[in-house]
Amino acid sequence: MIKEVLKDAEERMKSALAVLEDDLRGMRTGRASTGLVEKLEVEYYGTPTPLYQLATLSVPEPQMIMIRPFDKSSLKTIERAILASDLGLTPNNDGTVIRLNIPPLTQERRLELQKLVGRRVEEARVAVRNVRRSAIDDLREFEKEKLISEDESKRGQEEVQKLTDRYIQLIEEAGKRKEAEIMEL
Repeated sequence: MIKEVLKDAEERMKSALAVLEDDLRGMRTGRASTGLVEKLEVEYYGTPTPLYQLATLSVPEPQMIMIRPFDKSSLKTIERAILASDLGLTPNNDGTVIRLNIPPLTQERRLELQKLVGRRVEEARVAVRNVRRSAIDDLREFEKEKLISEDESKRGQEEVQKLTDRYIQLIEEAGKRKEAEIMEL
């Protein structure tokens, strides 16, 4: 029973970390990254489709993303989706591929992004703490219903705390990595 609570808590903490990493991957840094555009929704035959399903994405140069659509007829719709997005990038379409030149970040924008990373990290920490609280509540409930002993409950709570500490640490490291990447010139 305790193992199930711990397993469930770890799964939920893992997903909080995954959501954070996914969020951070989509944030623009001074360097080009396909993570910036891969989740971009493109209207393809009336269906919003993530860009990575419609094209090969690559980074041929540190300041450029290249998008090579599988279907040449989708070039214009991909271009429109990029222009309509909040990326602030202008696509260069040569008829076969779209090139996105990533301009260097201004110091002001770097600081804004750093604050945004801080907020995302805090949201992930809160999510992990909520999972911890929920798991501990479950263990206390089991103890109250006499399904587990007080000692087992205490041990389970300690395990939940260890899990929480580990995931908070991983979240902090992900945030620090991203902040360093943003501040890199």
